[in-house]
Amino acid sequence: MSLRKLFLVIITASVFISCKDDKENTVNKTITTTQDTIVTKKLSKSQKIIAETIAAHGGTLYNTAHFSFVFRGNTYHFKNNGNNFEYKKIYTKDEFSITDALKNGTFSRTINNQEISLSNKLTKSASSGINSVIYFATLPYKLSDSAVNSKFIETTTIKDKQYNVIEVTFNKNGGGEDFDDEFYYWINTNTNKIDYLAYSYNVNKGGVRFRSAYNPRVIDGVTFQDYINYKAETGTHLKDLPKLFEAGKLKEVSRIQTENIINLNKH
Repeated sequence: MSLRKLFLVIITASVFISCKDDKENTVNKTITTTQDTIVTKKLSKSQKIIAETIAAHGGTLYNTAHFSFVFRGNTYHFKNNGNNFEYKKIYTKDEFSITDALKNGTFSRTINNQEISLSNKLTKSASSGINSVIYFATLPYKLSDSAVNSKFIETTTIKDKQYNVIEVTFNKNGGGEDFDDEFYYWINTNTNKIDYLAYSYNVNKGGVRFRSAYNPRVIDGVTFQDYINYKAETGTHLKDLPKLFEAGKLKEVSRIQTENIINLNKH
């Protein structure tokens, strides 16, 4: 084996290890279905609220959106073209330049512009990682996908503001590797934007997280937000998290920050 090929093997293995971050940082929510462009059936109350939320965050601009941003030192691109999409993660490891690409569900990796083959396990892990980062960065865009099951829970108040509470679960078919995760979204009744979200997951012994949005930016009509990520005891019901948050009983574990956002349609 040549020295260069040996380096490629080593860097591929090390990248896989580095990708195995804490579940709460990315939550491997891979949504493989595409955005529905035509709705013919009557919308439920939760679906109507989600539609209003998508409109408030960017609406039809998402359908042709092409942005780049930096998340935890890595550069991400997402390009939408109706039902087609292409996501990229661009980063370096030692002297190697690595690009992970996910195009309409098909994953590829290049190292120093040379495409390499990965095992099914590595492909699944890398695909899930890039998809989850884009998924959260572009919330609530994918919440109207056909794999999404939504339910209106209640209207409640957090810090003197009123919110519609929407529960989201996913079908096994098209719902991603962690389709059994459960999400709650607290949507501001005045702005129709997501101010809080929470989720429970089952991998790695499970966990519960609550996120509070901050630093909202509207860039060429599309809203991007950062989040403070809080931890609750495993088994805590998602509905109970706002009261624990207001009481200061949740522990901050990380910050979800998108930086250097660029509209590539203008470049």
